[in-house]
Amino acid sequence: MRSAMVAAVIVAAWGAGPLAQAPAQGPGRGGGQPVQPIQMVKPGLYMVPGGGANSIVRVTPDGVILVDTKLPGEANYTALLEQIRTVTPLPVKTVIVTHHHADHTGNDDRFIAAGAEVIGHAVLASSLDTYQFDPRPAKPTVTYQTERTVKLGGVEVRVLHLGRAHTGGDSVVYFPDLKVVATSDAVTTGATGPLADYAGGGSFVGFGPVLDAMLKLDFDTAIPGAGPLLTKADVQAFRTKIGTVIDRASALVKAGVAPAQLLMQLKTDDLGWTPRIPQVDAFVAELSAPRKN
Repeated sequence: MRSAMVAAVIVAAWGAGPLAQAPAQGPGRGGGQPVQPIQMVKPGLYMVPGGGANSIVRVTPDGVILVDTKLPGEANYTALLEQIRTVTPLPVKTVIVTHHHADHTGNDDRFIAAGAEVIGHAVLASSLDTYQFDPRPAKPTVTYQTERTVKLGGVEVRVLHLGRAHTGGDSVVYFPDLKVVATSDAVTTGATGPLADYAGGGSFVGFGPVLDAMLKLDFDTAIPGAGPLLTKADVQAFRTKIGTVIDRASALVKAGVAPAQLLMQLKTDDLGWTPRIPQVDAFVAELSAPRKN
């Protein structure tokens, strides 16, 4: 009964259409929460919650490196700038966007107009061509494939594409001098489980390898796409849960459970969150394909 209720929640979360259909690529979690006061993560590094997603502010002597620009709108843009100005008068020189969803890219156009460069993965840029959101976010001015290093005011920030997970163009942002990693929505917090946006190139099976690569980085603090700060142990625990879901779902597929029944039989109530897998056929195809150890 519990598993059936979980499946019903997943259906309700994506509308009345069948789970086999890809969902509209929505704005993301936390869209109704206003921009919140800035919080110091470590000296020189800050987090601005609310407005759709966490934004991250790295202050350098030559300007600001900003990660993610919140849901579109002058109010969110202005509120974000006001929070940044409470810690530095310097302008935003570089913006890094972690995937194409509008809660992370919504004000890219305003930062570009103000003279900032915007960096994103190449797949992020191409995903915006078909992204169903109005207004559609602006494309990054600079794209990369595997890794790009940002250097500003003696500070180095690494932008890493570790593989497909939440979307096909996810970026992890690593601050090596502070031992902090920004995970974007490759890690989620609270009861809101991870989403594989297959319509946006995502892969639920891909979460495991991405998290494994992330955990090889030298960090002690993680900033998720939304929600409170995490430790490396929290990220490891999240990775373990992902593996549990994959193992259980794989066993069901191997036992011949039909895609339409998979989520109803998939036990997740002991994990503390429900994975969001709106395109079950794509998930089953991944589970059925040979996987590398």
